[in-house]
Amino acid sequence: MTTKIEIPTVGESVTSGIISAWSVADGEYVERDQTVLELETDKVTMEVPAPASGIVSHSAAEGDEVEVGAVVGQIDESAAKPAGGGSSPAPSEPAPAAKAAPEPAPAPAATAVAEAPKPAPGPAQSAPSGDVKATPLARKLAEDRGVQLSLVTGTGAGGRIREQDVLGFVQSGASKAPAAAPAAVGGSREVSVERMSPMRQKIASRLVEAQQTAAMLTTFNEVDMGAVMDLRKQYKEKFAEKHGVGLGFMSFFVKACVQGLQKFPLINSYITAGEDGKPAIQSHNYQDIAIAVAGKKGLVVPVIRNTETMSFAGIESAIKDLGTRARDNKLELSEMMGGTFTITNGGIFGSLMSTPILNPPQSAILGMHGIKKRAVEDPNNPGQIALRPMMYLALSYDHRIVDGAEAVQFLVSIKDAIEDPARLMLDL
Repeated sequence: MTTKIEIPTVGESVTSGIISAWSVADGEYVERDQTVLELETDKVTMEVPAPASGIVSHSAAEGDEVEVGAVVGQIDESAAKPAGGGSSPAPSEPAPAAKAAPEPAPAPAATAVAEAPKPAPGPAQSAPSGDVKATPLARKLAEDRGVQLSLVTGTGAGGRIREQDVLGFVQSGASKAPAAAPAAVGGSREVSVERMSPMRQKIASRLVEAQQTAAMLTTFNEVDMGAVMDLRKQYKEKFAEKHGVGLGFMSFFVKACVQGLQKFPLINSYITAGEDGKPAIQSHNYQDIAIAVAGKKGLVVPVIRNTETMSFAGIESAIKDLGTRARDNKLELSEMMGGTFTITNGGIFGSLMSTPILNPPQSAILGMHGIKKRAVEDPNNPGQIALRPMMYLALSYDHRIVDGAEAVQFLVSIKDAIEDPARLMLDL
């Protein structure tokens, strides 16, 4: 008896995906509910479980784009589980050493430029990479970049090396083998073309959509982080001891945004189509705040629901959980849908100033940046100059629904709350 491996329904708006990795090789035995493949869509990367136990056979390859409901393989349930729980024995093949060595190819015709002596193969060429588990895309990329796969740490299922693992290794600067001989022509002219992932394609289309459909403007301000930093320093150990999570800056900004959104509800609204098809305003009596997170496959924006009801500890726990699962590609599609307002923090990457792009259909997004000491008026000694830890804030908003005065006042309300965090505790 055989059971089909089908691509499951992910969500209403997801119709296809790409098989980023098979977790079980063709001919291997799999247990029911064990992850059999990873599917990458334009919104989320998900693991597809095996519908039965047995020997797996593939009918689609890694890198193939497949429709929802498509059959990508099957499981032979009648096959016995191999002793020791390993894969079933593969068809016998002659050992590599027994195969006749190929005859050397004839030397190429001479060119106008004298050819330099052929260098001895470096480690990247001589390493037995055939024994390393890697996706076809990862192998191709490693070959193009001269990467020795045995030196790359795989993050896929079962330690399988994926293309992003090879890219990360290349970016680390450790991938290049020492050059055996200088090239005939100085300087590298290497060009590579890599497939844009479905998620990156979706991010690109949404960003273009935001710029083409919204009347987007950005207003700026700066905030003195001294009071929050002092409060955090004073209570962070007791906070972590009681709640089991660290006290970060993000919970202060989420709380400040909740207060601001309640004061200026249009910033927490959407432009939508009314029953007559004409533009209408969709208001929300709750604050679902999305937090932009840099995942392995691109920017994702998971949503914290009903932040107006949450404590500092609850917000910090939610941010930690969503951030961890975003980096591990474990987020559910439903966790990235909705959201009435977005916060993005480019400061963790060193950004000092930026203009964030709206997250449609939302009407505004807050950009946080790096904290730098600058000479400003001392808040405790008016008229005197002091070095203070300052952060630039940016609020991008849709001018079709939010007026400039509202946007500026909203940003000032966040500044006031952060510079005097007692306002957050007293709901002022």
